[in-house]
Amino acid sequence: MSVPARLTLVTLGVADVARATSFYEALGWRKSSASHYDVSFFQLGGLALSVFGRQALADDATVSSAGSGFAGISLAINLESEAEVDRVAGEWVLCGGTLVKQPHRVFWGGYSGYVADPDGHLWELAHNPGFVLRPDGLMQLPS
Repeated sequence: MSVPARLTLVTLGVADVARATSFYEALGWRKSSASHYDVSFFQLGGLALSVFGRQALADDATVSSAGSGFAGISLAINLESEAEVDRVAGEWVLCGGTLVKQPHRVFWGGYSGYVADPDGHLWELAHNPGFVLRPDGLMQLPS
């Protein structure tokens, strides 16, 4: 058996698709023409992000939408420097996000902090000197 080692789409279940769409557009992310009134898509490098109603997403997967608190997942944006992490964290807050954990030097030798979107989805903003960012902005892990 061989499962392709790739991630193509991350879908966030949100309380209000229009509000979530406006937040990500305020970050400067462009909504795709594939979007509809009930789902918005954003191209993020080699993968796509979608925001879809939380209940509709649960219904689609045939699971309960109940739940709160830590969902056991975070998304990450790796950046070129500590200064870039600080800048992006500030932009995130100006656009309506919440600073969850102030960026700081961390035990693994990098610099990291956490922000949340208006629905509480966690995003780590990090500079990891051990992970190479290619010229196209995509991360290349060591082999």
